[in-house]
Amino acid sequence: MYDKYLTTEYPNIFFEDSAVGRMKKRIWDASEEEIDEILQKYEIPSEPEIGKAGCYIQTTPRAKVIEKRRKNDIVLVPLGCTENHGMHNNSGLDTFMCSGICEGVRRYTAKLGHEVALALPPLNYGGHPYHHLGMPGTIVASQTVVEETLIDVMLGLWDDGFRKIIFVNNHGMDWMLEAAVQEFFKRYQLPAFVTVVEWHRAVREFFYPIGDKRPDFVTTPFVHADESETSVALLMFKDMVDMSYVQDAQAKSMGFLDDGYYDGSVDSFHRPNKWSEAEGHRVIERFGTPEGVVGVPSRGNPRKAKRPIAAICEYLTMMVEDILSKYPAGTVPAPEKFSLRPYEEIKDCLKEPLSEGWKSVHELPRRGIFTD
Repeated sequence: MYDKYLTTEYPNIFFEDSAVGRMKKRIWDASEEEIDEILQKYEIPSEPEIGKAGCYIQTTPRAKVIEKRRKNDIVLVPLGCTENHGMHNNSGLDTFMCSGICEGVRRYTAKLGHEVALALPPLNYGGHPYHHLGMPGTIVASQTVVEETLIDVMLGLWDDGFRKIIFVNNHGMDWMLEAAVQEFFKRYQLPAFVTVVEWHRAVREFFYPIGDKRPDFVTTPFVHADESETSVALLMFKDMVDMSYVQDAQAKSMGFLDDGYYDGSVDSFHRPNKWSEAEGHRVIERFGTPEGVVGVPSRGNPRKAKRPIAAICEYLTMMVEDILSKYPAGTVPAPEKFSLRPYEEIKDCLKEPLSEGWKSVHELPRRGIFTD
């Protein structure tokens, strides 16, 4: 099972021989015309839908939210931030990227007859690594605020019947998101499925710097506000970008651990350490890259973003379909196999919200040691 891989002409790029790996290989081998056809079924690019009626839970009449949830109780929750992305980009870039992807998946699943729900982004002001501190245009939320906000969002969605939650992350704060997911389950011990998808890393192969051999790929590694992110912005919301202001810049080193130790934003090179696992080996952004850029955004081109966007839309659709096939709307992982709570204690909470006999999770007693 584990000795079969789907290879490419690039030794660093291979795919597991699994449903996901085969999907990625199909995207890798597809012609640009075929990629355009995939994007068309997701209606990408489209105008942002955050304020459009009927697209998010919060912009839809409640009766219709319930009607949709009875067919598909999975909810996509985009997570972004407010962050300096250079003079040419907008500071809401992360939020608009992941919300645009989620909106595309919503549009496509609606065509399939079981539209996935979207929740408005709860993190427009995200958590940040230390080296972002002091950067104008970047608003830094504390780790406690990030984690507690997401725990409260998960609990509120669960209580409303959305018990399969996919956080689609577009920002470098994974350690906070993972901590929030784990704390939610420890604190409340409810049967649910929750996952974080950092979308860039989920389709990292399509941000691999190939140079000029394939002109629809980026030529430099994915870092920050660079060729990759600017290309996605130009594809997804081009009117929020003004390339006449673009500046290129490179991170400044402290003079050690420069060669092969730490990987970039999407772990392109499978290096031993993630970028987020250290501080002190690079000059912080305020002094090293005041341009708000690490890379060459001047090479940004929407053509270079089409393949990764097609890949992440297909991936999220596969995840939604697989979850629904295992747990159709209204069902959850077996409580007696997943929760330490007695089934009698939570059985009424599993009913349709506000139906006869239903109880809110706020009526449950606290359990375990995580009860602050």
